[in-house]
Amino acid sequence: MRLDKYLKVSRLIKRRTIANEACDAGKILVNGKVARASYNVKENDIIEINLGAKSVKIKVLLVTEHATKENASSMYEIAT
Repeated sequence: MRLDKYLKVSRLIKRRTIANEACDAGKILVNGKVARASYNVKENDIIEINLGAKSVKIKVLLVTEHATKENASSMYEIAT
């Protein structure tokens, strides 16, 4: 699944266009490297999101095409 779609489906970023723009601006890192929106997300990838003053690092646990609001948070865990 594309990175911008994963960020939207997992509800880490509200809209896919915003996720796409964040990738283009270099604010999304995957495994320590700046990633494009077309990057193919795999399980166990580490995604770091730097938006504003806040930085979030997550580990991908599950990649699915659709997720409900209740199970979207089960797609990732916060990494330290």
